[in-house]
This record gives sequence, C-alpha cells and structure tokens, in this order.
Amino acid sequence: MAYVISDDCISCGACEAECPVGAIFMGDEHYEIKADECTSCGACAGACPVEAPAEQ
Repeated sequence: MAYVISDDCISCGACEAECPVGAIFMGDEHYEIKADECTSCGACAGACPVEAPAEQ
C-alpha cells in the first residue's frame, strides 16, 4: 500500500529528500505522494518530524 501525507504536514521537505523513487512533490497546500510511484519503503515516514506520512 502507498503512503499518504496528512494535513499535519508542515511542508519542511524532509520527506521529499528521502524518497528513493521521487514520488513526493509539493502540492497546493502541503507535500503529496504519487500513489502509483510509491514503493511503501517508509523512508518518508522516518524522516518526517511531525509523522505526517502514513500507510494508506
């Protein structure tokens, strides 16, 4: 299952820098994950200071 970034995101960019497949991008209000590219590795969740990414 792909990860999803919640509205708790503070747009710090820590998750984007850690994504090994480049599936994270800046959306209109906060970072988002392209579900079809996410490999569910969890690197984004480990890097996030507010625990915004979670498995869907």
